[in-house]
Amino acid sequence: MKHVKNFFKYNFITGFLILVPIGATFTLLKWIINKSDQIWNLVPPVARPETYLGFEIPGLGLIITFLIIVFIGLLGRIYIVKFFIKIGEHLIEKIPVVSSVYSGLKQLMDTVFISAGKKDGRKVVMVEFPRKGVYSIAFLTSTAKGEVQTKTAQKVVNLFVPTTPNPTSGFLIMVPEEDVTPLDMSVEEAFKLIVSGGIVSPPHP
Repeated sequence: MKHVKNFFKYNFITGFLILVPIGATFTLLKWIINKSDQIWNLVPPVARPETYLGFEIPGLGLIITFLIIVFIGLLGRIYIVKFFIKIGEHLIEKIPVVSSVYSGLKQLMDTVFISAGKKDGRKVVMVEFPRKGVYSIAFLTSTAKGEVQTKTAQKVVNLFVPTTPNPTSGFLIMVPEEDVTPLDMSVEEAFKLIVSGGIVSPPHP
């Protein structure tokens, strides 16, 4: 009976560990597709594909959203469009509350996506936080400037320490550069480590 019990126990746990990530991924994809398909609610019925096909096409909204983002990205690379974007950002920076939210989100997106394509591998770091002897994964966002830098005896850098499992929130900490340990893992690998709560660790030779 003990062998039978262990057989069902271990195989149940194995099957559970296989199915849960698959189910969670499927649920997330289904949610994204359903939300993206709601974009057609903003389009007049005469312009909707199901009006002529007689049935809805799941995921079409996601494809349209993807193409719109690509098109906006293409426009954003044109010099004259860049000029107007800079003007818009300058105007946003003049709005007291909105400017802080916008700059924070922009910096986070730059850290996640732009630095992910860099080859220097120095954007992901390890730092002792929230106390000595306890280490956290952080993202090196920039070197501290202005008053923060002038009032410290050492060169200080700005770090964003994300929370688990939601890496979009976190802490901004300013620490001496010598207390930061650069890591070889990419930004994408670091996010996998953070979101999984340390379960998914990137390989290291």
